[in-house]
Amino acid sequence: MSQKPSEHLLAALEKIVGPKGALRPGPDQAPYLKEWRDKFQGATPLILRPASTLELSEILKLTYEADVAVVPQGGNTGLVGGQIPHPGGDEILISLDRMTHIRAVDTDNNTLTVDGGVILAEVQKVATDHNRFFPLSLASEGSARIGGLLSTNAGGTNVLRYGNAREQVLGLEVVLPDGTIWEGLRGLRKDNTGYDLKDLFIGAEGTLGIITGAVLKLQARPRDHAAALVGLRSPADAIALLAQARAAFDQALTGFELMSRRGLEFVIASFDDARDPLAAPHDWYVLLELSSTDQPGTLSPRLERFLADVLQEGLIADAALAASDQQRRDFWDLRERFSEAQKPFGGSIKHDISLPASKIAEFLERANDLVAKACPGIRPVPFGHLGDGNLHYNLTQPEDMDKQAYLDQWPQISRIVHDLVSEMGGSISAEHGLGQLKRDEIKRYKSEIEMDLMRRIKQAFDPKGLMNPGKVV
Repeated sequence: MSQKPSEHLLAALEKIVGPKGALRPGPDQAPYLKEWRDKFQGATPLILRPASTLELSEILKLTYEADVAVVPQGGNTGLVGGQIPHPGGDEILISLDRMTHIRAVDTDNNTLTVDGGVILAEVQKVATDHNRFFPLSLASEGSARIGGLLSTNAGGTNVLRYGNAREQVLGLEVVLPDGTIWEGLRGLRKDNTGYDLKDLFIGAEGTLGIITGAVLKLQARPRDHAAALVGLRSPADAIALLAQARAAFDQALTGFELMSRRGLEFVIASFDDARDPLAAPHDWYVLLELSSTDQPGTLSPRLERFLADVLQEGLIADAALAASDQQRRDFWDLRERFSEAQKPFGGSIKHDISLPASKIAEFLERANDLVAKACPGIRPVPFGHLGDGNLHYNLTQPEDMDKQAYLDQWPQISRIVHDLVSEMGGSISAEHGLGQLKRDEIKRYKSEIEMDLMRRIKQAFDPKGLMNPGKVV
């Protein structure tokens, strides 16, 4: 059972990090305590911002001895409340936003070693500066930090080709709940010497320890890109298009994003610079991207021929091929603004689910019918990474309904959606994690043996239950 931190402990913790690394309650704490969707609001007597792994180790030694709980936070971009302390105000929040060193670049081994607080966009830039590529990419990459991204096993737009965050890591450095440092920063692609400890911390959402450093894989930098925005009739046609694109382009197919017409309309209405690239509206859209290390200028003609063929056979209704890198980025801006564009249209009940791609069309048809019966006038805004089966099944409130009255239906609506996902062999969390939002919900869908194994792992690493309590398990 965790304890309320004493004033003596708070003063000792402040001394470890110095004046720049400690924030008492007040306006400076505000950005750390609220999740951007306004669903979770926390409180803490102290935010600590250690500048090194050793400082963090000293912090956790003291909190462990005092039985005081801690909540790790990266860039505060999580969407399930895993990075937000509880409102009781007894947990210490630990931010990694001062741990931002690039530790090593090894281009011969194609690895990059960084602090856990390095922002994803900075990792991408360093890779580019060394003529390499780091493929993890998502809308929050300008503020999301590596430690948090690995702790949530983030996905993003390149999973189809490169895999999610777990696939981008070779080694970790982790501070355990009692302050012990596990130094596992090995850049080995083969190390068959027992349990792969790093995989326990990736996706654990800070419940087993705090990731303070990582050895990341670098890839060859793509030299050529091609992208198109495609209009089509149905998700079933999008699935058929995915199969043909995979057959035609194999690993050059790096992005395949499904978007609904309603979502695109929300984006166009919310952003002055947003435009529909196609001449007429369509019920569904796919943003398709190719990339390779081949000579620049080779992919666009191939993609153009492919689009002409599927247009002729009637699989798609229209397509716009990006004529420049800027237009390609504009296409991606449309997709990446889907979440933000929903805010002006009222409350949104959100779901981050995954299914076999072959079942997504059926899921959408059945889910839309079920939620419409439960809440007449509800406005589905589905979009997501169709290539890897990850769908963001977001539901905007009916136009004539009170926002809070709608959001109060979140548990009932989510139960309908998640029961259907489970029935169809999917997961209720594809890339956002469980956090606070789905901690209790997951018990309905995981087997008792799975839950028991997770609890045993938690008990082994954190017997006092002080590391990010009330999250995941």
